[in-house]
Amino acid sequence: MNAPPPGAVVLPLRLDEDVVRLRQQVREQLVAQRFSLVDQTKMVTAASELARNTLRYGGGGEAHLLHVNNGMRRGLQLVFTDDGPGIDDIPRALTDGYTSGGGMGLGLSGAKRLADEFDIISAPGAGTTVSITKWKPF
Repeated sequence: MNAPPPGAVVLPLRLDEDVVRLRQQVREQLVAQRFSLVDQTKMVTAASELARNTLRYGGGGEAHLLHVNNGMRRGLQLVFTDDGPGIDDIPRALTDGYTSGGGMGLGLSGAKRLADEFDIISAPGAGTTVSITKWKPF
């Protein structure tokens, strides 16, 4: 797994209860930054989907929560990492309806739509890292 950036809150994702804790922590971080209820709901939903993917397909891993800014905006970045089997066809995995495990196939593509920024790094046998960011003007 990738080392978390300095200042990141690191949460383990090993059990279903960890997803509940992650959701609570993400909401608290967004409330502290005064994000709207709509943006809170989007990010908590995306975080939940990606955490469940980390558990189900990656065999567990970590979530890193980090406050970020780029001069004009501030935001919250969430990074999900696992050492699972990886994804062999990322474009296909990002297609609505695609699932490798019997789910609805909206996890990755849904998270991508709900966040302002989305990045995924994965390869067969190398695990997966997914990063999402939600921005708010200063």
